[in-house]
Amino acid sequence: MHNEVHIVRAQLQDLISEARHNQSILNRHQTLDLQLIGAHSFRELLQHIFVTLAEICELDQVSLSLVNTQHNLQEMLADLKIDKEEFPFLLFAQTETDLQIAGHPLKKPILGEFDQTMHQSLFACCFEQPVSVAIIPLIRQSKLIGSLNLGSAQPERFVSDMGTDFIERLASIIAICLENVINSERLTQIGLTDALTNVSNRRCVEQRMLEEIARARRQHYSIACMYLDIDHFKKINDLHGHQGGDEVLKEAAKRIKAELRLSDTIGRFGGEEFVVLLINTSHDNAKHVAERIRKSIADKAFLLSMTGACDVSLSIGIATLSDNHNSGEIENTAQALLSRADRALYDAKEKGRNCVCEAPDV
Repeated sequence: MHNEVHIVRAQLQDLISEARHNQSILNRHQTLDLQLIGAHSFRELLQHIFVTLAEICELDQVSLSLVNTQHNLQEMLADLKIDKEEFPFLLFAQTETDLQIAGHPLKKPILGEFDQTMHQSLFACCFEQPVSVAIIPLIRQSKLIGSLNLGSAQPERFVSDMGTDFIERLASIIAICLENVINSERLTQIGLTDALTNVSNRRCVEQRMLEEIARARRQHYSIACMYLDIDHFKKINDLHGHQGGDEVLKEAAKRIKAELRLSDTIGRFGGEEFVVLLINTSHDNAKHVAERIRKSIADKAFLLSMTGACDVSLSIGIATLSDNHNSGEIENTAQALLSRADRALYDAKEKGRNCVCEAPDV
């Protein structure tokens, strides 16, 4: 009798331990769900997918493939200053067909042994090759928007006959969260983007200037501000019409942006004026970038849809804010930097246009 009681107690203790273990797993998964749902930005959501998900679910590899069709997600990432190096496990497919596995559409989770032929493209970005994998479709409104790709070094972690309820639920949450943050980011971007040129508007540039001055102050580097103005823009409008003028503005913005880094900011300040913020940039480097921009505009005629070729030039004023002089109220510092660049632009106009002038370095 004593032995039977001992056996029952041991079995009960095992059941209690298993229940506690299962409760711990449930709590961790609930924490993951709340963090995914609570993500306020695309960057924050990606961090939870690549870091939090991997840690909580004890995964060796996690990658995310997104279909880059109508929404032009890569352009959105550029607008958000998110580059490839920040999230190397984020992949893009041009169509749903690119996410087919062995020639079949991805409609249900695919679990099993890693296959070099079928799965390599989904895990090539990872540091090590997985042994077992789960490829989970992300579906919204009956449309495939991507796939969540999970890998493990354990061969038994993902097998073809295991249940998929949990990972399908996880995929549903991630798909909803992706849709929500993408829509939210786009709405925010609309409010901060110039509708004609598709670069930042004045409000956005002024906001970024305050942020960048504060960051430069904390991290002790210099920033530069360029004030740019299209020369004789009224004559362009008179000769080529307002449609031609709009095309010049759009092409000018495109050429300026092409000369900048992802960390830099370009914005239309109004009319034919643009402002550029160069991050962690010396005075000499700012001059070099400004001259590149000036040449990119002046050296190649603009081809307009209605009236043909149009020669365009820019006048540019530069002001640099060194680490030694980045002090005082940030709003006042920003206004002073912009005013100095504006004054240098006025000097460029006075010197005959199509040139770069510099404000005295501080």
